[in-house]
Amino acid sequence: MLNKIKGQMLNLGLKFISVNEKVVRMILETGSSNINEIVIMPAVKIVMKKLAKRLQNKIVHGRVYNGTLNGIKVSIIRSQVGCPNMALTLECLKRSKAKIVVRVDFCGGIYGENTAINIGDIVIPKSAYCGDGTSSEYLRANPTLLNRLESITNPLSSTQNLIASPQTIFISKPNEILKQLLIKEARSLLTGKVIESHLWTTDALFCETYEFVRALNSIDIKAIDMESSILFLLGQLYNIKVASILSVSDLPGDEKYDLLKSNDLHPDMESGIDNAIKILIKALPKIQHSI
Repeated sequence: MLNKIKGQMLNLGLKFISVNEKVVRMILETGSSNINEIVIMPAVKIVMKKLAKRLQNKIVHGRVYNGTLNGIKVSIIRSQVGCPNMALTLECLKRSKAKIVVRVDFCGGIYGENTAINIGDIVIPKSAYCGDGTSSEYLRANPTLLNRLESITNPLSSTQNLIASPQTIFISKPNEILKQLLIKEARSLLTGKVIESHLWTTDALFCETYEFVRALNSIDIKAIDMESSILFLLGQLYNIKVASILSVSDLPGDEKYDLLKSNDLHPDMESGIDNAIKILIKALPKIQHSI
């Protein structure tokens, strides 16, 4: 009986809000009016904790942490790992007043003989190759986007173990103004540790084989993550300015610092993400000015 009453009250409440508002409340556990224009979006818990610790005048609304960083009002929302989770969060932001989204988190560095990348380096992607499945679904549902994106023949499609890979890979890009602001701020604070690079986004963390890493190396991709491709794609689709600033946490393919093959943690892993957060916070006044 009690559950029936609760159900009736819930249905009554839903009659007074829009479908868009319902979506936001279901996913972020708060109303769309509680989301600020600038959203910072980590994926993993450690980065969320570091950001929340720096947040001043903090107010928590469900999954949304509001407050100020460097005097700028922001919302911090942890997307969780992977493109499906990132897409769900972006769908909520589409239905709010959010205008800017910056992803700050970790990425893997693509290790190779001719690749100068180290753990703790800052990577600011200039593009993301859509190696995930979520981007493919949005491109299927929004075919007009196909004409607005670059594409290449998938470097993995011809390899013996990856014959199921799509023949064409689409490339999504961040907002150019945001990207340049982050690069300029990063290079003013750090020396020799800032890389502007192409990025590969994948769904399958545990499928980073040597063959896979070598194929990425062959097309000058220096980093890999699990969220940026759909962030950039939906930013373009929904007219939200987006960018990523990432810190290298491990080197897939390297014997010592591949997280899936070794227990060794590089001492620069934590300092790298601290630097990424510091750069983003320092750049916030200029980011706000770009709205």
